[in-house]
Parts: sequence; structure tokens; C-alpha cells
Amino acid sequence: MKEKKINILIINYEFPPLGGGGGVATYDLALEWVKSANVHVITSSFKGLPSYENINGIHVHRVKIFFRKSRDAATFISMLSYLPAGLIRALSLALKYKFDVINTHFVVPSGPLGYVISKLFGIPNVLSLHGGDIYDPSKKISPHRSRFFKSVVRFLLNRADVIVAQSSNTRNNAIEYYAPKKEIQIIPLAFHPPVIPKTSRKKLGLHEKDFICITIGRLIKRKSIDILIRAIALFDNPAIKLLIMGDGPEREYLESLVKELSLHDRVQFMGFVADEKKFAYLSQSDLFVLTSMHEGFGIVFMEAMYCGLPIVATNHGGQVDFLIHGENAMLINVGDVEKCAESIMKFYNDKKLYQYCSVNNKKKITTFYAENVAERYMNIFLTLVNKK
Repeated sequence: MKEKKINILIINYEFPPLGGGGGVATYDLALEWVKSANVHVITSSFKGLPSYENINGIHVHRVKIFFRKSRDAATFISMLSYLPAGLIRALSLALKYKFDVINTHFVVPSGPLGYVISKLFGIPNVLSLHGGDIYDPSKKISPHRSRFFKSVVRFLLNRADVIVAQSSNTRNNAIEYYAPKKEIQIIPLAFHPPVIPKTSRKKLGLHEKDFICITIGRLIKRKSIDILIRAIALFDNPAIKLLIMGDGPEREYLESLVKELSLHDRVQFMGFVADEKKFAYLSQSDLFVLTSMHEGFGIVFMEAMYCGLPIVATNHGGQVDFLIHGENAMLINVGDVEKCAESIMKFYNDKKLYQYCSVNNKKKITTFYAENVAERYMNIFLTLVNKK
């Protein structure tokens, strides 16, 4: 007799093509779950996107929100408006599909919606923490700095059936700032090996002899891309170039900084790019650099690892679970321009270290393949469903 498929409701205010790594990771999980389950996603809409779309078997429901100006970054009001609009859609879907389990991503802002639907319909709720939703040192209104938001987050954590953090850093921050009564499990982000397009530096307009550093992410304060730009300015060597992929509210400031430092010939802003173009440039780059104040995990690290790039990154965040100094990366303190430049130069000059880190990254990435990560979640789901 054929086993009945379970019905999974994913609640995430961001889902591709909106947002960053948290949405991409959710999509990677859904692609695996849909092989053995019915998967519905309630997320935010944006101009040009349909209110409903079937993406590779995933039922994606988008609700109207207000004052979101770009695909890359959400405003506070847009996140707030997701809750009532999402609730209306979730109520109708829950009545129709009788979901077996909810997977809520980001305690802020998606958490309240997951909690309400879970409570109203008696559906187990697995709450996935992504890092920035509980701790963001670049934001004055980060929940960990507000007594009110801390109490809200603590309430939502304690009402979830299972809490999952994507890294030990995220789990430690949750314990330090919110002291939940529940145990927090660690399951890393899922990764699907991409198809790397056949290309060349010549086709991409890159010089063969240049040493290409690349960074990818939303241009927001937390990413501290100004630190990387200032590090590039310390080199006299014009062959060391920087590609910046992504868009966001900091772009104007960063472009003015490049102009101020006379780096317009060495730093290129590429804006938001589709995956095919992103992996084309990653495959032809030499080094991946991310100078964030904090990362919950950083799916872009996995993309760089898959392409065999050594990495320069900060030592504050979930990336320290899998980036080891001198093994597959060079780790620096947050805001340290000189060490950033020194680490880039280390990879530029030391070919043995470069090759060693490159090989290690290609091996390490296999541990994050989506099939294995999604199965760990599915085991939690089935346990909760059987309990119910």
C-alpha cells in the first residue's frame, strides 16, 4: 500500500527571487521534501511576481505587502505587513489542505504567523532560526537589544514544538539573549550543487593575469563591504581586482567610497545577477571574501566552496562551524582592514596554501548537500506527526 504523503506548510517572508540566503536555503529544502510530501510556501509578493506559482512541484503562495522597494532587502513595514496578509492566506490554506506540520523560517518576522496557525489548527511547528532574525549587530532595532522584542522572541521560541538553528553561533546567541526552555537542535543550511556554465575569463571580460576577489550579498550595513573595499585600496598591485555582486541600500555609499579611493578601475559593481551569471563569475574568480559583522551561516560560502575558492571571512558567526583558519580559509576580526588585506595577499603569494584550501573546500561542501540536510528535518517532521 502506498504511504500517504504528509502536507508541509513553509512560512517564510522571503523566498526566491526575494531576499538572500535564508530564502534560498528554504527553497533547497523544499526541493527535497517535495519528492515525498506536498509542500506549500506562504511568502511575500513583489512587483512582477504572480500571487501563486508552482515551482518544481512546490506550491508558492505570495501575499501582498507594503513598502518593499527592492528584491534584496525588506523594510520594517513590509515585514510587519506580511503578518496580516499571510494570516488570511494561511487560514484558507490550512482549512483546505489540513497540514501535518509547519516549518517557520525566521522568528522575526515570520514567527508570529507560524505560532498562530499552529495554535489555531493544532499543527506541530518547527521554528528555524537563521541568525540575523535574533541577533544583528548592525541594527539598532535588532531584537536582542530591545526588551519588548526579546520577550516576544522568547515567547515564540518556547511555543515552538522544535527549534532548529543553522549553526552553533545562532544557537549560542539564542541561549545567551533569550534563554529558551527548549533544547535547540543544529541543522546546517542545505545546498544543491549548481550547474556551472562553460565560460572563460575572456567571455566575461576579465583579464587572464588578474587576481579576482569576489564578494556576494545584499549591500547592507551588516555585510561591511566598505572594509573589503578599503583593504583593496591598500594594494599597490593593480592586478588585484574586486567584483561586488548584489544590490541594496548601501550601494550608493559604497560607490562613492570607490570613487573617493580612486578604485573605479579595480572594483566593479555588478548588481543583482541571476544564478547562471553568478556561478559563471564565481568559477572564474580566484578568492571569495566576505567581511560581514556577523553571518548566521552564509550560503554564499557554500557556493564559493563548491567552486573551489579559498575564502577570507570574519571570525564572528555561523561560518566558524565549517571555515577553519589555515585549512580552507583565513579568518579575521570584524572591521580589521589590514588583516583583510594581509589575508588576501597571503593567498595571492602562497600557492601551496591556496591549493590546500581549494581542495579542502571541494571536499567539505559535500557534507552540506541538500538530500542529507532535508532528511534530518524530515525525521523531525515524521516524529511530530506520529506523536500527534
